[in-house]
Amino acid sequence: MAADNDPESEVFEITDFTTASEWERFVSRVEEVLNDWKLTGNSAVKLSPEKGEYTSGTWGEHSQDIHFADFKFFITHYFLKQDCEGDDGKDKLEEDALPMAMQDLLCMNNDFPPRAHCLVRWYGLREFVVISPGANCEAIISESKCNLLLSSISISLANSGCQVPIFVQIQQKWRRMYSGECQGPGVRTDFEMVQLRKVPSQYNHLSGLLDIFKSKIGCTMFPSLPVNIAIRFTYILQDWQQHSWPQQPPDFDTLLGGEVGGVEFGKLPFGACEEPISELHLATTWPHLTEGIVVDNDVYSDLDPLQAPHWSVRVRAAENPQCLLGDFLTEFFKLCCRKESTEEVLGRGLTEEEGKENNDISSALSKLTEPAAAVPITKLSVSNMVHTARKHIRRHRRIDESPLNTDVLNSVLLYLFPDAAVEKSPDNIKNKTPQSNSFGTTKQDKNSDYNLFLQLKSAPSDSLTYRLALCVCLVNYNYGGLRAVAHLWQEFVLELRFRWENNHLIYGLTEGPPDLRCCLLHQKLQMLNCCIERKRARDEARKASDGNKERERRVSGGTHNNRPAPESASAASASASQGKSWDSWSDSEDEFFECLSDQGEIEAPHGEGGKDSSKNKAEGRLHPYNNMTLLNSTEPLYVPVTQEPAPMTEDLLEEQSEVLAKLGTSAEGTHLRARMQSACLLSDMESFKAANPGCVLEDFVRWYSPRDYVEEEVVDEKGNTVVRGELSARMKIPGNMWVEAWETARITPARRQKRLFDDTKEAEKVLHYLAMQKPAELARHLLPCIIHAAILKLKEEELVEDIPSVKKNIQQATSQASKLLHPPNHDYKKLEDFINQLMTTETVITQARSLKAKFAIGEDEKGESTDELEKFVSSLLEEPEVVVMGAGQGPAGSIIHKLFINAQRLADFTTDEAALLAPVDDELVFDRKPTGSSSKVPDFPPPAGREILLRTCVPRPAPYSKALPQRLFCVLMRDEFRLAGAFSSDTSFF
Repeated sequence: MAADNDPESEVFEITDFTTASEWERFVSRVEEVLNDWKLTGNSAVKLSPEKGEYTSGTWGEHSQDIHFADFKFFITHYFLKQDCEGDDGKDKLEEDALPMAMQDLLCMNNDFPPRAHCLVRWYGLREFVVISPGANCEAIISESKCNLLLSSISISLANSGCQVPIFVQIQQKWRRMYSGECQGPGVRTDFEMVQLRKVPSQYNHLSGLLDIFKSKIGCTMFPSLPVNIAIRFTYILQDWQQHSWPQQPPDFDTLLGGEVGGVEFGKLPFGACEEPISELHLATTWPHLTEGIVVDNDVYSDLDPLQAPHWSVRVRAAENPQCLLGDFLTEFFKLCCRKESTEEVLGRGLTEEEGKENNDISSALSKLTEPAAAVPITKLSVSNMVHTARKHIRRHRRIDESPLNTDVLNSVLLYLFPDAAVEKSPDNIKNKTPQSNSFGTTKQDKNSDYNLFLQLKSAPSDSLTYRLALCVCLVNYNYGGLRAVAHLWQEFVLELRFRWENNHLIYGLTEGPPDLRCCLLHQKLQMLNCCIERKRARDEARKASDGNKERERRVSGGTHNNRPAPESASAASASASQGKSWDSWSDSEDEFFECLSDQGEIEAPHGEGGKDSSKNKAEGRLHPYNNMTLLNSTEPLYVPVTQEPAPMTEDLLEEQSEVLAKLGTSAEGTHLRARMQSACLLSDMESFKAANPGCVLEDFVRWYSPRDYVEEEVVDEKGNTVVRGELSARMKIPGNMWVEAWETARITPARRQKRLFDDTKEAEKVLHYLAMQKPAELARHLLPCIIHAAILKLKEEELVEDIPSVKKNIQQATSQASKLLHPPNHDYKKLEDFINQLMTTETVITQARSLKAKFAIGEDEKGESTDELEKFVSSLLEEPEVVVMGAGQGPAGSIIHKLFINAQRLADFTTDEAALLAPVDDELVFDRKPTGSSSKVPDFPPPAGREILLRTCVPRPAPYSKALPQRLFCVLMRDEFRLAGAFSSDTSFF
């Protein structure tokens, strides 16, 4: 009784058999996915695939994750995108029509597609679903698990009414084993597969495969049943030794020969150092055969590749072939990512030598204190001594300590500065250099390739900066890498300083202010050239002024102390009327002072007139302005000699903008910003006052800003119509900067004003900026020029080969480069990817060059153009597989045949014939008659792969069943034997 009263004894375990199991959930999930993808019911009526559509058409796919318990699967839907016929076609669809997949089994328009999913190639399907294990899941090897999955998809197909075949990937993934099923109204197709490592000897030919096919479909009761056969043999040509590779690697040692010049240093190398095409695959196809037409058994074969009605070829590119241009770009880009400074790169030895150099410079300066007889005092004594000391240092450096070979360094510098090739006097050099700087600005400006630097923000292709980039790239790759680049840059900066100190213009730079459209380094070099131009003009003006004073001294009889007489006001006025710029009038003897002191300047004239003669007071006049007169006198209004505005580089402009922006928006900040920006205005006002004594602000505005002087006709007291003018409204605003500047402006001609542009200071700033550049920073400055040169090189080579796809790629690369090179902070990851794209383009061009050499593109024996071969070679690079017109008898087929013959003969000379033809395995013996030749060595090697496709329609499983499509795809290779069969059966009565 106690046991009966125990409450635990009243609890019973209840099993709910209505709960879905994991297997049922999996089946349900598959059905849900098929419904989501709208794959249920009858297949949509679609056109039969056209010939080659599997290759040229567009394939789509959908994918989702599904789970069987804790096991993850991917279910993927593959389909060829086609247009349906429309709703009218669906209305006419018969209820017992075969599924689209079964119809595709017999379609012959797309046999052996070159690039498609393996199931498309084996079964000819245009739509199917694949269930495969997840990425980190183990393969389905167990037979019970495989059967469980197959039963699951069979139930899902039956429940959903889906007529799209579903495959399950089994075994290891590398084996590409699939089993599947397709269901229709009263029909079913089972997809089965066999894969072996060796080919059984009894199935190593067509006869044995036909026996397998017939026994599988059970057609022994129909011995005369026609079987449609399609055969494809693939031959691989790997030996290209009979043809020399057209691209010969350059001998860089020749650059040190007697003729080292711009041609060698000014070109980037191009081409592959190895064969870019590794293999040529020839596919010989017999598309439509029957069992009685062709014989292929263990003793004889009719399958002669020369007699095949259809040939197609594909090429296999070498994996990452070494290309010269790509290597140069890669190494240069690596240089951009280095962090070492020049001192760290060159090491302690050269740093000590620089210290010695400084000591020699100091000793050179000390020599200035020696007696005049020992050291002649000349205008360029210091610079000459400093340069001599530097050359002395260079001459005494040991060769093993110099990172860059002396001969190479001299050749590079001679290429960069060709104006130094011939010894000239300083005057001749000064007269010649400006003419040298004006090259390439007429015809080339109209050339789109020349103006490419505007898009890339690099530098003109004939400029010093562009040539420097090529030299740095060459030196980095061939003559010492980072240390050699640092050495070259150090010598380059020394050369620039020598030219600055000796007033020699820099070769290869156009005249004028820095071009902000170019890279910053090019702007800096242009700025230094501007400084040299200003300095030269000032020195020439000083010489001219000294000559004039000497002539005046001689005319006036001179003085006892041999000092020149002061310049008269009339002489100054006459000289000013000649139209020289302000720096031509500078009397500065020391270039390190910004301006002259006005103390001691005599503005009162010497001679008659004194203070009452305004004409004698005028200084720095150019010419009268539009016949105007001053408002307060009858004197003409003269255009003054003014200072030229200071040129600026983009970094200086940004720095100035930042300084002005930091002043803020307050009244005081705004006023200060306006004063900073009015330096040029104040200088022009002072020059105007000096040229027009007695002028007022209105006179200046009439010349400087005519729109701010408003004139109108009015009637005076006497009734006469007169024209009166006044300043505009904005000029009358209280606190106007123009009024304030006019009141503070002195009567000072441009020649005695403080210089707006101090060329000495700016030149030293540029030289200091250049000297402080690290090798990596130099490379980053020159990177746009190198990419510019690479694109021009690709265009040049593509023009020879004429490849449409490459031309399009170069245009896209140019557009992409213009976006990558303009921002101040470059995205080096994207730049690296971009350089890889240029390397790919170079590889394609070299591949085209290799193929043209193999197919002897040019003129044939009859002198006729080989347009057909050119089109064939071009297609090989752009299409996955190219049909050979005329098969083995056409022009391309004849060349391919000769290539194979030469390769076979070459192998026969180097290898024993028996060993050459002996198979690796006894089961793979090919006892065939020699093809295409009566010699012992066949024209073609044994086929690397044989594909045989068998198709027919037979009633299964009984003679009275409905005739359904049957298909068997056979692959025979040296290390693989695969059978992929699709066998249909009538399920109406079974």
